[in-house]
Amino acid sequence: MTSFSGVYPYLVSPVTDGGQIDKPVLTALVEHLINSGVHGLTPLGSTGEFAYLNAEQRTEIVKTVVEAARGRVPVIAGVAATTIQDAVAQTARYAALGVDGILAILEAYFPVPDQGVEDYFRAIATAAGKLPVVLYTNPQFQRSDLSLPVIERLSHVENINYIKDASTNTGRLLSIIERTQGRMQVFAASAHIPACVMLIGGVGWMAGPACIVPKQSLALYEAAKQGDWKKAMELQRPLWRINEIFAKYSIAGCIKAALQLQGFAVGDPLAPQVPLNEAARDEIAEVLRSVGAL
Repeated sequence: MTSFSGVYPYLVSPVTDGGQIDKPVLTALVEHLINSGVHGLTPLGSTGEFAYLNAEQRTEIVKTVVEAARGRVPVIAGVAATTIQDAVAQTARYAALGVDGILAILEAYFPVPDQGVEDYFRAIATAAGKLPVVLYTNPQFQRSDLSLPVIERLSHVENINYIKDASTNTGRLLSIIERTQGRMQVFAASAHIPACVMLIGGVGWMAGPACIVPKQSLALYEAAKQGDWKKAMELQRPLWRINEIFAKYSIAGCIKAALQLQGFAVGDPLAPQVPLNEAARDEIAEVLRSVGAL
């Protein structure tokens, strides 16, 4: 089974005004990130605006990324649904396209009890076959989250090997590491926390900011991996500005605006989200310059 570690950018989803996936732009972004040295790619994460895409668009994005990557780095595709039936169908579809792993996300309108949450992720793991599964927990956006007891039970499923916890709570992350006893590895989620996560035993960073600061992200990862915590914190502190700007504006809007400034015509966030105004774009440009990304 493939082992995942390192920097995995959450890719944006470039969509034309006509609703088509902009394959050339997405392919160019994949090429740029691989050439920058990232360890893997994650289409259809939060930054990929999966909630705003239909099934055909999602499938086209995964297909495009797999073809563009050409096996050079692992591709972990996001599966997100409100029903087990849909989640299983997505998993099977992306597995057939040749992905290397599944990022499992639970969407919910009504609250789902622990048993339902556990059943959902177990069904995805079964549908994934031998592909590794990464659990994704994000209390900020999810109606129903993964509790610690559910995470512990799921860590005994053979191919549920990883979790990306976006709670930003290092105590919770430490609880996950202690409860799962090496059965489940932890990825950091946000621009302000990778050094902390690596310090307590994490294996990398899986997040949208790596799309716009890949080299800075890789430098931070390597310093942390080598145990050079002084250097890691010197690299970590400036990246806090990236997190601040994301908190001020929308995630997809920020990353797409930043990529446009860097020369990638990824378009605006998908409606009903709204594009950032010029003042916001100027602010993002200043932040990018401050961390050497523009």
